[in-house]
Amino acid sequence: MARKTDIPSSYYGEPHKFDPTFRGPVHNRSCTDVVCCVIFIIVILGYIALGTVAWIHGDPRKVVYPTDSHGQFCGQHGTLNANKAILFYFNILKCANPAVLINLQCPTTQLCVSECPDRFATFLDAQNSKDWEYYKQFCKPGFEIGRKPGKQVLRDEDCPSMIVPSRPFLQRCFPDFITRNQILTVANQTNFKDGDGKIRSVSDLKDAANQVTAMQQGVDRGIASLLNAKEVGIKIFEDYASSWNWILIGLVITMVVSLLFILLLRFTAGVLLWLIIFGVITVVGYGIWHCYWEYSTLRGKPDANVTISDIGFHTDFRVYLQLSQTWLIFMISLCVTEAVIVIMLIFLRTRLRIAIALLKEGSKAIGYVMSTLFYPIITFFLLAICIAYWAVTAVFLASSGDAVYKVLSTDVKCMYANHTCNPETFHQSNVTKLCPGSQCMFAFYGGESLYHRYILVLQLCNVFVFLWLVNFTIALGQCTLAGAFASYYWALKKPNDIPACPLFSSFTRAIRYHTGSLAFGSLILAVVQMFRIVLEYMDHKLKGSHNTFARFILCCFKCCFWCLERFIKFLNRNAYIMVAIYGKNFCTSAKDAFCLLMRNVIRVAVLDKVTDFLLFLGKLLISGSVGVLAFFFFTRKIPVIQEQVPSLNYYWVPLLTVIFGSYLIAHGFFNVYAMCVDTLFICFLWDLETNDGSPAQPYYMNHTLRRILKKKNVKMKRRR
Repeated sequence: MARKTDIPSSYYGEPHKFDPTFRGPVHNRSCTDVVCCVIFIIVILGYIALGTVAWIHGDPRKVVYPTDSHGQFCGQHGTLNANKAILFYFNILKCANPAVLINLQCPTTQLCVSECPDRFATFLDAQNSKDWEYYKQFCKPGFEIGRKPGKQVLRDEDCPSMIVPSRPFLQRCFPDFITRNQILTVANQTNFKDGDGKIRSVSDLKDAANQVTAMQQGVDRGIASLLNAKEVGIKIFEDYASSWNWILIGLVITMVVSLLFILLLRFTAGVLLWLIIFGVITVVGYGIWHCYWEYSTLRGKPDANVTISDIGFHTDFRVYLQLSQTWLIFMISLCVTEAVIVIMLIFLRTRLRIAIALLKEGSKAIGYVMSTLFYPIITFFLLAICIAYWAVTAVFLASSGDAVYKVLSTDVKCMYANHTCNPETFHQSNVTKLCPGSQCMFAFYGGESLYHRYILVLQLCNVFVFLWLVNFTIALGQCTLAGAFASYYWALKKPNDIPACPLFSSFTRAIRYHTGSLAFGSLILAVVQMFRIVLEYMDHKLKGSHNTFARFILCCFKCCFWCLERFIKFLNRNAYIMVAIYGKNFCTSAKDAFCLLMRNVIRVAVLDKVTDFLLFLGKLLISGSVGVLAFFFFTRKIPVIQEQVPSLNYYWVPLLTVIFGSYLIAHGFFNVYAMCVDTLFICFLWDLETNDGSPAQPYYMNHTLRRILKKKNVKMKRRR
């Protein structure tokens, strides 16, 4: 019997032929894209080697502990600074000018101390007073007063020229700023005397402290707000400690509601969609009526008959609302919009019905293969491993340099200033003679070895392999889910013909046979994403540039690569579906999927938009509903359980956590649902091309889809 089909030949290839041996995802398949699989395994082994090398050479203590001017860690156990965990700046006022910074280090001696100073004092005043014993603890170890003249002590920075009331933050001593009556003070003073006897303002201290904070955190913000952030952080931690169980209850409620929403879509998808469509038509119709009413009201007024071109451009747009021509333009625009919507509904009504039927079928498929809803947990676990390994490797790479020391001199004419030096031999060199008062101070971590020269390259490799692994993990999840849902579609008698453990079978097939194909698609996407990261970095560097043409070209490249990434994600997603079902290599699967979708491009566009809108509506509805419930609970507006609400410093802490967590959970559930609908759609198009409803070639689509398309399966006649 000849196969009948209503899909003509096109530029995107011939419709597929009937395969009498096909009964769902192919079981007898071979490995695909073996070369890419081998390369992927080699890269993973190299990534492990990179992490090992970084582990050997890196030292996270350089990130955890502050480092003094001698390259020693503050607060590290087993050292002389074990009980001195705070870094103290001898003269923090020198940090105010970023032009004199040495590789992100403040150009003053830095010493590890056990506590920050709690009073104002200068060296000249303290050396002959009872405060000397207190002041002495902030001098270099072993310093004895009287060995050097006071000016030489300050020149060599054996002691700080002054101390100011401070408190620790980020393991560093910062001035204790307090705002009183909108005036910035330190220990109730707005002015103080520095080490040279000059009167300085507290604003000078704030500028210097802000500069140090900007160096440590990479941002330029006020030190007062940062100190307050510590107190806020403690309160937030207390709120989490007292409300964590209620947060978990809220997230569990989200899981249950998300599951029920997906399962109920088989009954409500059509109602929701048509309500939304008619709601849009009604809103636009009301807009047309309102514009006509405004137009008819203003048409009789002489001042309102002026045209827009006569009044020119105004920044106050309310002026235009007083013109009848404005409302006439609005009315015409809305009429055109309404006409376009109605015409599209008339011509696309069949495709909308197909989209609704597939959405309902997707809900039914998830009901039969419930284990797929929990697969995102596996994806999350694998992504957590990738992120953790990348972060640890990045930290060890960043901290793998040796301590580099540079010459610091107060003499601007010193030719050795900012040159590298060796602290052990510095005092025997001629630098101290040619530049009196110069010091060999710790500057940063780095080095001149071959390994240290290529730290940036290794960091880029770390980022690239991280992107590749993340995309591979997502691809593995998509391929696994596609195989499970395809097993449902190609079961002629549901649920009897659905194979046992379809999710586990699909996962093992993807790992055993198609690691290379998944790695190939992930590699293409990772390359594009790497280019986007480089472009973002270049754009960040050019922000202060006045080269408008260069920024325009860069913006065009960013836009093009963004579009390319979106297209590759779409192509990869459908290619993985084809790989999961038919077991072909990535390129063949991508070509087959692309041609199949382009032969049905209108159906693709309608289904994609309908699915996206319904899922967005579902995520918004679930996270919003749970958020409203959490708001009423944490603000004690539910009388029944009012007494069980914990006492909170900020009720928005658990509230925002519940809302954000609810959105993520709903997003995970609906991603599975979207993958289900996409898989069923690909299977539906393939089914429509290869089968004709005869007893030998029956349609696998459900009865609703066959009725919409006016197709039917012919039953085999029984012989008498």
